[in-house]
Amino acid sequence: MNDKVFTKPIKKQFEFDEEVAAVFDDMLSRSVPFYKESQKITEFFILKQLENGGIAYDLGCSTASLFINISKKLKIKSTLIGIDNSEAMLEQARKKCEAFGADIELKNANILEYDYKKADVIISSYTLQFIRPLVREELVKKIAKSLKKDAIFIFSEKVISHQAKLNKDLIECYYNFKKEQGYSEYEIMQKREALENVLVPYSEDENIKMAKNCGFSHCEVVFRWANFVTFIAIK
Repeated sequence: MNDKVFTKPIKKQFEFDEEVAAVFDDMLSRSVPFYKESQKITEFFILKQLENGGIAYDLGCSTASLFINISKKLKIKSTLIGIDNSEAMLEQARKKCEAFGADIELKNANILEYDYKKADVIISSYTLQFIRPLVREELVKKIAKSLKKDAIFIFSEKVISHQAKLNKDLIECYYNFKKEQGYSEYEIMQKREALENVLVPYSEDENIKMAKNCGFSHCEVVFRWANFVTFIAIK
C-alpha cells in the first residue's frame, strides 16, 4: 500500500501503529534515501558473520524484510530473532514470513529490557534514534555485552551536523529527495511535526563515540548519503 499517512492533519506524535504498519515498507523506500543499498551492505556483513551459523538479532525489526531476505541466502542454519514493541508491525511481519516461508523468531518486547543470548551480530536500522538519549547509551552497552568477541553491531541512523549552515543544507537536500519520491510539502511538514521530540538524532561523531564508550573496540561508517548513515561497530 502507498504511504498516505500524512496527507491529513496530524492529531498525535508519530507512532508505529496499525496505520503506519500497513504502509511501512512503502514509507521506508520513499523516506530513507538509498535504503535498499544500505540494507544490501548490512546483509553482506550479516551473512559474513553467519557463515558458520550463529545468532542474529534485529532490534526494531518492523515488518522483518531484512531477515526475510537473509533467511533466503543463509548457507548454514542460523537463529534469526526479530524484536519489536509494535504488535501492528509484528502482525505484518508474521504475514510476510508465512508468505515467504521464512524461519524467523518474532518477539513483542522492549529492546531495553530483553534478555539476549550471546549473539554473533545485532542490527538496528533507524531504531536508536527513537530511544531517549538518557537511556540510549545504556542500550548500546547492553548490546555490546550481548555480543561474542569479534561480533558486530550494525546500525543505521539519521544524523545531524553541528555546523548550522551545513545541517540546514542537509535537511533541504533530504526534503528535495522526499519531493522526488512524490511527497508533498504538506506531507513533509506534517511528518516533521509528528516526529518532533520523538526522533532525536546524534551526529556521526557522537554515534561513533557512543559505540566506543559502550564497549566496542572499533566503529566506522560503511555507507552515507547526506544525513543518513550506516555504521559498523566491532566488539
